[in-house]
Amino acid sequence: MKKTILAITAAAALAACAQSPSAIAPVSMGNAFASVSCGNAQTSLAAERANLASLTTAQNSAVAGDAVGVFLIGVPLSSLSGGDKAGEIATSKGKIVALENRLMNC
Repeated sequence: MKKTILAITAAAALAACAQSPSAIAPVSMGNAFASVSCGNAQTSLAAERANLASLTTAQNSAVAGDAVGVFLIGVPLSSLSGGDKAGEIATSKGKIVALENRLMNC
């Protein structure tokens, strides 16, 4: 019985850990940038790539923090304290894909 409870607790703790930025899929933006001018799309793309780089750094810190937290006390501290940026990374990746698609038509 104790082994079962321990296994369930360990699985729950690991499931709550922050994902690696490379494992996060982009959110579909559809044609959200279809009416943006080519110049504005280029500027927005550069800004969004910088934003993604910043978010990736923060997410890598959350992944490392969760690994340490789970190892030491069994709790993914970074994810529980708001350090997980998975949603923001997915959105940023989606914007980049949509902007790149817009620039293909310029």
